[in-house]
Amino acid sequence: MTTALQSRSYPEHALLDDGEMGGGLSSMLSLSTIRGIVYRQRFMLIGIITLALVAALVITLLTRPLYSASTTVRIDPLTSNIVDGQNLEPEVPVNEIDRYMQTQATVITSRRIAYQVVDTRKLDTREDFLGDFATKRPDGMSDKDWKHERREAAAGMVQGGVKVDVPMENRVITITYTSPSAKLAAEVANAVADVFVQEDLRRALETNVYAQNYLKGQIEKLQRSVQNAEEAANAYAKANGIVAQAPMASSATDGDTSQTVTVATLATVNETYTAARTKRIAAEQRWNAVSGVPAGQLPEVQQNNAIQGMIAERSKAITELSQLRQRYGESYPRLRELNAQVSSLTTQINKASNDIKSAIRDDYTIALRQEQALEGELNKVSGKTLDEQDRRVRYNMLDREATAQRTQLASLLTRYNEISSAANLKPGTSSKLDAAQVPGGPVSPNLPKNMLIGLFLGSALALAIAVLREAFDDRLRTTEDVERKLGLPLLGYTPDISDRDVIEEINDPFSILMEAYSSIRSSIDFAVPGNHRVLQVTSSEPSEGKSLTASTIARKYAQLGRKTLLIDADLRKPSLFALFGTTRPKSGFVEVLLGDVRFEDALIPNTPENLDVLPVAPSKVNPVELLSSQVLTDFVEKYREQYSLIIFDSVPVMGLADAPLLSRIADATVFIVEANRAHYGQAKTAVRRLMSAGARMAGVVLTKYRAAEAGMSYDYHYQYYAYGERSKD
Repeated sequence: MTTALQSRSYPEHALLDDGEMGGGLSSMLSLSTIRGIVYRQRFMLIGIITLALVAALVITLLTRPLYSASTTVRIDPLTSNIVDGQNLEPEVPVNEIDRYMQTQATVITSRRIAYQVVDTRKLDTREDFLGDFATKRPDGMSDKDWKHERREAAAGMVQGGVKVDVPMENRVITITYTSPSAKLAAEVANAVADVFVQEDLRRALETNVYAQNYLKGQIEKLQRSVQNAEEAANAYAKANGIVAQAPMASSATDGDTSQTVTVATLATVNETYTAARTKRIAAEQRWNAVSGVPAGQLPEVQQNNAIQGMIAERSKAITELSQLRQRYGESYPRLRELNAQVSSLTTQINKASNDIKSAIRDDYTIALRQEQALEGELNKVSGKTLDEQDRRVRYNMLDREATAQRTQLASLLTRYNEISSAANLKPGTSSKLDAAQVPGGPVSPNLPKNMLIGLFLGSALALAIAVLREAFDDRLRTTEDVERKLGLPLLGYTPDISDRDVIEEINDPFSILMEAYSSIRSSIDFAVPGNHRVLQVTSSEPSEGKSLTASTIARKYAQLGRKTLLIDADLRKPSLFALFGTTRPKSGFVEVLLGDVRFEDALIPNTPENLDVLPVAPSKVNPVELLSSQVLTDFVEKYREQYSLIIFDSVPVMGLADAPLLSRIADATVFIVEANRAHYGQAKTAVRRLMSAGARMAGVVLTKYRAAEAGMSYDYHYQYYAYGERSKD
């Protein structure tokens, strides 16, 4: 059985170190832990929160009321251009509109706008705005410095009181000004909006005027440059004999340079030469085709009506001549006339045919001569053109420079005209939407808001202090604390019962306290199984409920029919006799050990059946010497077999050697811890002392457990131990 108990014992190294007292972040964040902290620190929490609420109320009552007035300004970064020239500034991309709106808000709250508001409304001289500083000059300050300081102070007040709200869903900026005066709040809010709109318009107009003046200066400068470039080109042309034709309208529009007379002549001669060459080639081909053909066979001859008429007339004469010759012979006079007529017509026909063929040859000769003449002229003009090209390189450069400057001048004139046309149009991107109205009530101080802030800050401060107090408080409060920190099994816990109700609870076998001890007794049976066992009950400090626990457990074992011996081993401050309704006896445990009194005579009379109680009488014997003697060991061995269980109600461990000495002869030690009183460090030290003395720890009993302070619900222990319809009272 001893081996079984030792296997259930927790070794010394199972105890946690001081750095592990918190149990980890999870335990600190659990609902029960938070609820326990709030309940334990409830009075401090309520006090701090109450003080915070009172402070918020006092501050609210003492705070000067402030009024806020708001005006709205519409921003249009993507304005439409009525005429060309309005888009002097680059357009705002869609993805940059939010940044543009934020920029406008920054401009509204700038020092520049504040200065303009002060100057336009003369706020630096108004007593209702600056107070006495506006009319009473401080001693030792000059008028100039006073004026400067007033202006700076007024600008600071304007800048500090302006707040700009830039919404995400639209492009309407809200300008709010807060002031102790309702009228001033509305006036300054409207003034800021007006100055911002006017500043935006003025900036745009200044940009337009600047652009006009800049373009005007550039135009005048460029006109002089164009004149100088044209004069230089003309002087060079005159000096080098370069005569240019006037350019055509289309060419001038396109920026092409004009041709010179030499170039134009070359083009004309080349065109005429090409035509003459073509004509000569055609005439030559024609002549080569007809030069070897008889003149009468030429198509031109055959198609000539005059020649064909003569041929027909000759044929007619020949026919008549043949007929007359046959009829009248050669001597007929008419034959002589017809022969002469035929000869004459033949001569005319041959002459006419030869003339046509000669004309074809003459056409070829003339075309050849014209080509040769034009070729000579072309060579002459080409030579002049080549000579002129060398001189024209410099001229073309001068002419291109003049042309480029003329083009640039035309572009500047066009842009200047556009800007001049748009000068009278409103180019601003902002416009005032709604004017600020005089507020009907103050916005500050806000009592509900301040009270809410006070509640929040007070709660935060109270919780912080509560957490700090809990962090430095190492008392054991919950069953989890006992098992996690001490490293020992929990045998059970007893509810917190007032002293006047303890006797009543003990006498009622079905009370919550007795139900709790029944559970503890069952746990001890599992931890210390078997009969003839010796059990020690001790604690780290006095008044933790060890005597009540020892006596009640003894009663529970006796009720089960197990013969039990309960010994009061607290030789220094015994209290066990009072729990059995008797006075302190004259003889007891010490006297029995010393053999001065019989064991049976020292027992408390009238105890419950199966339960013997051995009290402690007044004695001057040294407890350490007695408990470390062989007499105690012999006593335990003598009565172990007579009782099913011997229970020692020992002294507290801290500061005394009694409990460690007694633990060496006990089969198991039950360690009592009072909830919300026993400190972890003290309990840990006590357990280590017992274990270093060889004690076999059965477990821990947590006494006077208060569920609310442990973070559980109020009726947690009732629900745990009670059954049926028992009252909680």
